[in-house]
Amino acid sequence: MNKYNHMFSLTTKRLMLRHFTFRDNNPMYRIFGDVEVMRFGDGVQTKAWIDNWLRTCIEHYATWGFGPYAIVEQHSQDVIGYCGLHFFPDLAGQPEVELGYRLARSTWGHGYATETAHAVREFAFANLGLKRLIAMIDPSNTASIRVAEKIGMRYEKDIMLVGYSHPDHIYAIASTHH
Repeated sequence: MNKYNHMFSLTTKRLMLRHFTFRDNNPMYRIFGDVEVMRFGDGVQTKAWIDNWLRTCIEHYATWGFGPYAIVEQHSQDVIGYCGLHFFPDLAGQPEVELGYRLARSTWGHGYATETAHAVREFAFANLGLKRLIAMIDPSNTASIRVAEKIGMRYEKDIMLVGYSHPDHIYAIASTHH
């Protein structure tokens, strides 16, 4: 593990990404507690669920050197969602790193998801040395598909995840860094 991980931050034009802390429970409830935001996820979640999710994020930083990152709006200093990486040791027979993002509904339509996803993609390839990233997206989630395509991801295949009623699309991009 990189000993500087606790100081992680990525800055874009309007946003900053940083490691989550337990103080982020309330702002993340605005995301995970919103029916519309969670429409393509596992539905609305409780504050106890969010505490557990935050604990898992913090463990991932230590275990993998990456995880989901809090998105902070620079002008307001508000946490408005997450964008980051999740390691799957066996997804359809191979290890994969997913780039995922979810933002507060009040921030939709401003290009924030694309801005942070692009920054995380570059960080993953240039700083972490990852060779490939995927995104698993509900085929009905056109906004999320647009974000993936804007950062260079292309549709690769469908995947049926345990407990799902229909397959997700897998979008993927390979590193051009050498």
